[in-house]
Amino acid sequence: MPRTPPARLQCTLRTVADVHGRGYWSGRDNRVELHPAAVGSGIVFVRGDLAPPASVPAVVGAVVEARNRTQIVRGPASVHLIEHVMSALAGLGVDNCRVVVSAEELPGMDGSSRDFVAAIDRAGIVEQDAAVDPITVSETVRVGDAVSWIEAGPPRCPGLSIEYLLDYGPGPIGRQRLDIDITPAAYRSELCSARTFISTDDADRLRAAGLGATVSPEDLVVFSAEGPIGTELRWPDECVRHKVLDAIGDLALAGRPLHAHVRAFRSGHALNAGLVRELVARDATRWFGRTA
Repeated sequence: MPRTPPARLQCTLRTVADVHGRGYWSGRDNRVELHPAAVGSGIVFVRGDLAPPASVPAVVGAVVEARNRTQIVRGPASVHLIEHVMSALAGLGVDNCRVVVSAEELPGMDGSSRDFVAAIDRAGIVEQDAAVDPITVSETVRVGDAVSWIEAGPPRCPGLSIEYLLDYGPGPIGRQRLDIDITPAAYRSELCSARTFISTDDADRLRAAGLGATVSPEDLVVFSAEGPIGTELRWPDECVRHKVLDAIGDLALAGRPLHAHVRAFRSGHALNAGLVRELVARDATRWFGRTA
């Protein structure tokens, strides 16, 4: 039987905080406002630049295929590169928030989620008058293949834990592993400063397609065959830490806290979303237990 985590109350922000930055691929400026939200509303993005403003709920049913990022769509509104702000909110235990944006692409900042963590800290976190209703995994479910996969099994701790193996073979990134229980303290100290990474070959392909013209080593970690260009790694295993950061944001698309031990091998946004779809579907048919 899965361990039943202690009940906690839903949380939102005490007040509004904002973040300003530029989209990696579009180069467009974006002002992101994080607002308090009502009990049970979840995370909802609002395209404030549209007339009238349009909302997109941050749930897996709104996810569409997008390369190297997570994108959600509803009606005329699309929002992408949402994984870092989603990760910060989930990592710090914020259940309900309106994320008002002034452009389609969220700002990349320095490639990590720490600017969003700082904004949440400025706003403050408050408890609300209803308990969370998590999805508690009771049997292991895997998606993927031998090349890359992700699975969720019964929780080993109260909440979410993630064990991630990254193996890029010979080269500067190589083989990295991280196994961590996701708590606000661990998220702040071990994950939120881990940056997005990309190879020089991928960067060249994106620029040839007219994307990322303004991106520099100040915005993410660019790897040549010899190692990172123009920056020093914040941890020797910064790449796998960022993969866990991304996974936390993608798993939050379940729309409810996930209580599970998640294991992954070279998974990315598409596989992460695929696992969430499977978990949500199984929960809806009572294959998985629900606790409050």
